[in-house]
Amino acid sequence: MEYKNDENRIYAVNESGKEVGEITFSNAGETMFIIDHTGVIDEARGQGIAQELVKRAVQKAKNENKKVIPLCPFAKSEFQKKVEYQEVEANR
Repeated sequence: MEYKNDENRIYAVNESGKEVGEITFSNAGETMFIIDHTGVIDEARGQGIAQELVKRAVQKAKNENKKVIPLCPFAKSEFQKKVEYQEVEANR
């Protein structure tokens, strides 16, 4: 699996070059961004792709010294499960 970055998303591409998942975000001022969607196509579910996408978004926030507002229900649940993500969560 290969993960690529665009300006407002990170996406996963399988060995065949097909895009199989993405996490999208939008800027919320200079110091925050909002995760608004995480999705993986049906045939690629159960491989940990969505979790990896959230992990990479958290790393992006750390690299850019930004906070994250996880509005996407999946991302929000990952933030609740993983204490290490909460350091970049806005309003913490």
